[in-house]
Amino acid sequence: MRLISWNCQGAYRKKTESILALRPDILVVQECEHPDKYIYTQTSSKPDSQYWYGDSRHKGICVHSFNGYKIALLPNFNPKFRYILPFCVTGHGQSFTLFAIWAMSNKEHYEARYIGQIWLAINYYAEMLKGNTILVGDFNSNKIWDYKARVGDHSDVVDRLAENNIQSVYHKRLDVEQGKEKHPTFFLHRDLCKPYHIDHCFASTDIIDKVQYFEIGTYEKWSAFSDHAPLIIDFDL
Repeated sequence: MRLISWNCQGAYRKKTESILALRPDILVVQECEHPDKYIYTQTSSKPDSQYWYGDSRHKGICVHSFNGYKIALLPNFNPKFRYILPFCVTGHGQSFTLFAIWAMSNKEHYEARYIGQIWLAINYYAEMLKGNTILVGDFNSNKIWDYKARVGDHSDVVDRLAENNIQSVYHKRLDVEQGKEKHPTFFLHRDLCKPYHIDHCFASTDIIDKVQYFEIGTYEKWSAFSDHAPLIIDFDL
């Protein structure tokens, strides 16, 4: 199974062919418009299933499935935790829980913005973390910002997930410490001199042990489309 997560920085309808050329089975796209605006060509197949969520039809998060995989939003989804959506993914004899993430600001509760929102969500969905689980997306977070006031910081989230045997694919596979990443996923203002690692994929033990391939798209290839590079993960499920 190939899982891809990408913050497309808007206008996804103009970028579908580029990301679908990577042939995802599950695709999570942040900052995309409503699917009725998407454009598919002969070389970019329509998804088997998809679910979009957003406050405005111009910008939200969408999860797509292809090649026999199906997604279904779980009934206990709590919209209080904006853009942290729990899905059941099924296909090819497999099933797992997928949290599709686009961590956002929170004007009403300042300390619950970005990683704080994820912290609240994983505590709310605590029971769901005990099974086969993947959390993937734009976390807008890194350990380097732990000093900022939050209800829970980046390290708190990493530690709480570890308590449930859920680890970062990138950090485990490359044996890199949190906050010392060598491969950026985001370039502020698409500036090569302003790199950050803020997109993440976490997976439970039974899944992370089956990672066959992990890649972060390069600035050279993806900066023409977005300030984020995609995460590309292959699992032998």
